[in-house]
Amino acid sequence: MAKIQMKTPLVEMDGDEMTRIVWQQIKEIVIEPFVDLKTEYFDLGLKHRDETNDQVTVDAAERTKELGVAVKCATITPNAARMEEYDLKEMWKSPNGTLRAILDGTVFRTPIMVNCIRPYVTAWKEPITMARHAYGDIYRNVEMKVEAGDVAELVVTAADGTERRERIHNFDGAGIVQGVHNTDVSIEAFARACFNYGLEMHQDVWFATKDTISKTYDHHFKDIFEKIFVEEYQEAYKKAGLTYFYTLIDDAVARVMRSEGGFIWAAKNYDGDVMSDMIASANGSLAMMTSVLVSPSGAYEYEAAHGTVTRHYYRYLEGEKTSTNPMATLFAWTGALAKRGELDGLDDLIQFAKSVEKAALEVIESGFMTGDLVGLCELDDVHKLDTTEFLHKVVEFIEK
Repeated sequence: MAKIQMKTPLVEMDGDEMTRIVWQQIKEIVIEPFVDLKTEYFDLGLKHRDETNDQVTVDAAERTKELGVAVKCATITPNAARMEEYDLKEMWKSPNGTLRAILDGTVFRTPIMVNCIRPYVTAWKEPITMARHAYGDIYRNVEMKVEAGDVAELVVTAADGTERRERIHNFDGAGIVQGVHNTDVSIEAFARACFNYGLEMHQDVWFATKDTISKTYDHHFKDIFEKIFVEEYQEAYKKAGLTYFYTLIDDAVARVMRSEGGFIWAAKNYDGDVMSDMIASANGSLAMMTSVLVSPSGAYEYEAAHGTVTRHYYRYLEGEKTSTNPMATLFAWTGALAKRGELDGLDDLIQFAKSVEKAALEVIESGFMTGDLVGLCELDDVHKLDTTEFLHKVVEFIEK
């Protein structure tokens, strides 16, 4: 059987630890036997980021802008322990933060739901998509420690050199201070991405911040969303029978827990980071979550919404077979391939990506799954597979 041909390569960003191993297995077992895979490879493994002074991450982001579609493996964001473990030059920033700062846009994360695993929140019947703003806030912050007697001020210098100042705090004792920012252009792109995605998926959009406390910063998000909705999307939503509404973040959490799902929940960067993990875990596993960054420039970056599975990696290095769930990473690849096929007019590539996803879901619903799902599955006959066995089983179902 002839392999499916690609026209334009994907930007491929390799990662760290166990997910790096799974990354290669997915390519070799599931994709390359069927597709003449074309990628431009960037090694975002921590050691190579350190060797390049993190320039490789910047280069990958810029190439993503040019080629339009990227797929990314999970990567390490180093802390003090990782600094010592990898003998790093410095504590490099999150590669995801760097990519999102360059690409901007919105991260859409949706749980992968299967019939044999019931969500912990029993009211949920349909997936909830978390729309997370991908720029600014604490991910682009400036912060420092302060000493007793220090005075912290927020200072903005205008183009003509004049200053505006707001006192933050007089420190009687030691403490900490942090400055965050965002831009109207990025918030507007976030709003439009959410409203466009709502129309595409035919789902309502909820947006939540804490404007009652943050009366300028969070309220500005709220105002921009409302203005763009009224001026650009209100009629289209009315015709489609869809709704948009704003509520406080704490009220949104309560509403989400009582809902049946099937909507898009938009949130600022940090809120979306935390709540997407809550939604993933409540659906069974962090490894059962799709994630795509949609850039205002029209670029798409697909990734797994979980970490590098360190514990499994060290067991793997000792020669032990591991039952690491590859679903999120597999769906990152299929998402990227489908989008590449869509942009290049390759129906066979789109169909292959859909076939892989369908086969992976059918494998689990037939009782074959990795260890993290075994205790959650409601089937009577369940078979625990290691990662390689699971991927071969997916290929078996594809060929059926």
